[in-house]
Amino acid sequence: MAERRSAAAEAVARLSEWADAHLSAVRSLSAGVAVAGLLVLARSVRLTTKFTNAGAIPVEFVERNVRLRGKVHRVTAAGLEVEHIPISLPFISLIQRKWQSQGLLLVRLAGVELAPEGTAWLQEELRPSQVVWFQLLGREHLALECLVLVNKGRFRSVCLNEELLREGLGRAARIEGLHHSSRLYWKLHRRLLRAELKALKKSKGIWKEESFSERIRDRISSNKFVQTLKHF
Repeated sequence: MAERRSAAAEAVARLSEWADAHLSAVRSLSAGVAVAGLLVLARSVRLTTKFTNAGAIPVEFVERNVRLRGKVHRVTAAGLEVEHIPISLPFISLIQRKWQSQGLLLVRLAGVELAPEGTAWLQEELRPSQVVWFQLLGREHLALECLVLVNKGRFRSVCLNEELLREGLGRAARIEGLHHSSRLYWKLHRRLLRAELKALKKSKGIWKEESFSERIRDRISSNKFVQTLKHF
């Protein structure tokens, strides 16, 4: 049973990516047998299910690090509020919408300790209803720890976790949800550390060095004697 669920979770990732890449071909299917086959497969792997809270996502999806698609509604200090977009099958999309419930997923950028400037950057970078891919790495209470990717053109995507660190808008942190001894943990952690190092070398964002005059001003303002004089 466990092997069957794992295989189903892996099928979700592969079939969802294929369906998006060949959407026009999928929509042009007219054979009833083909549609029926898609329906059976989708139902068996919960491909058409719209997840409206983190707890509804099967544990196998998280363990297999399945990649899902969603639409960003809001960016807050707690993370991204994302509406999950399930696979839409031909001929039954209207019926699907009637079945689907409403709700937003709280998606955190795994391995990144955001600076306040990072939240502001995300709010500017992600336009309203921006479609993103989020790869499940872990789940903590009502939040999902994910790698978040945004398409930049037809053949390029950007990982927001790395981009924030490259811009010096956060610090690399522990990746919650992944065991620290796993190969995936260290593979991703090295990527994040390399991105952070680039910002550090270029003195970007939070790594920007203060000028000499700024350091002198800060030292004067923090001097106890100067602070005492301000009270007179």
